[in-house]
Amino acid sequence: KFRKVKAMASPTVSAPKKETDPRKRVVITGMGLVSVFGSDIDTYYNKLLDGVSGIAPIDRFDASEYSVRFAGQIRDFSSEGYIDGKNDRRLDDTWRYCLVAGKRALDDASLGKQVLQNMDKMRMGVLVGSGLGGATTFSKAMEALITSGYKKLSPFFVPYIITNMGSAVLAIDTGFRGPAYSIGTACATANHCFFAAANHIRKGDADVMVAGGAEAAIQWRGQKPLGGLAPAAIVPAIVGGFIACRALSQRNDEPDKASRPWDRNRDGFVMGEGAGVLVMESLEHASKRGANIIAEYLGGAVNSDAHHITDPCSDGLGVSSCLIKGLEYSRVSPEEVNYINAHATSTPAGDLAEVNAIKKVFKNTSEIKMNATKSMIGHGLGASGGLEAIATIKAINTGWLHPTINQYDLESDVTIDTVPNVKKQHQVNVAISNSFGFGGHNSVAVFASFRP
Repeated sequence: KFRKVKAMASPTVSAPKKETDPRKRVVITGMGLVSVFGSDIDTYYNKLLDGVSGIAPIDRFDASEYSVRFAGQIRDFSSEGYIDGKNDRRLDDTWRYCLVAGKRALDDASLGKQVLQNMDKMRMGVLVGSGLGGATTFSKAMEALITSGYKKLSPFFVPYIITNMGSAVLAIDTGFRGPAYSIGTACATANHCFFAAANHIRKGDADVMVAGGAEAAIQWRGQKPLGGLAPAAIVPAIVGGFIACRALSQRNDEPDKASRPWDRNRDGFVMGEGAGVLVMESLEHASKRGANIIAEYLGGAVNSDAHHITDPCSDGLGVSSCLIKGLEYSRVSPEEVNYINAHATSTPAGDLAEVNAIKKVFKNTSEIKMNATKSMIGHGLGASGGLEAIATIKAINTGWLHPTINQYDLESDVTIDTVPNVKKQHQVNVAISNSFGFGGHNSVAVFASFRP
């Protein structure tokens, strides 16, 4: 009644068939940033390779009475040549960072003003998000409201606090009339923007998308007390808010050693800021104009933990399923991945949840190296995924991985090479950049060197 079934050999694991349609292949042709190390890409990455910490005491407001008095704060920022004087005075710092990073990315892609005059701007779009929006504008408005009443509010108050304004001002400046909006998923924002931008290109909605994230949450400087309140009691509410939810490191005596992902003695993340923007383009369009292709965006994924507003699932289920979806969408097998730029914020729960998820997806991690950009620049919130994508692409192009600094006593569960304290040479095959945000928002981006 029963037939004998001959035992079958285990199938050989082979890489999924890659996308070949040049209209659906998405390549990176430009990068731009504003960072604690300045706005030059090579300077930024060289500082990372050297293991330099950009974390220092806050000097934008009087933080003397705060329990946390340091951050990855932008200093000596210049918008000269990118924003006219009037707008430079009016714009929130988040949107100033966005404009400078976006226009520098376009210049890097050889899409300057002269070239753009002869291009179809109906097929060019902008998708730059922010987790918090115009925090500086909001802070100044609250000061005006309390001290002088609503009639003293700026007419730019509402436009400059809403999170879509980065994409709006960049689209207005460049004349791009394609898809232009923003996504706000806290610290997962930039990777969400890359994912949506790539889908617009693959669906044929656009040929070029400028995408990424921007944030300025440490910028406000109070000028006077508010009706009997001491200046330190005013805002910035953002720093105070993160202190209130016990998310920040309190190593005030050694700020450069405060961000220490995966170290047993980590005690929270360090706030950062800036902007990271990529020019994403269909291979067909890039090839026709003879663009220099920096890397390829193979794909990504987004999903939700559906667990808690701030804490990740300890088993990493949401993150692991996001990684699996990202690999499937990118047509990449786990065996092809050998570098991960981790989200790794330096929080007790988050760091291990991410590692647990990675170990679920990648059964053999012996060839994988994993590092944490936030150990040097802090957590740029909505900008973090953009800044880390640029670090990931530079690793692909240079063959050098920056270290994870402040690795003194590694958690025993972390069995993956975290590139501790000193840079390492490593030929990257396929790289993943992770970003996860408050609310349980998960996003991954998959990059590789461009192969025709």
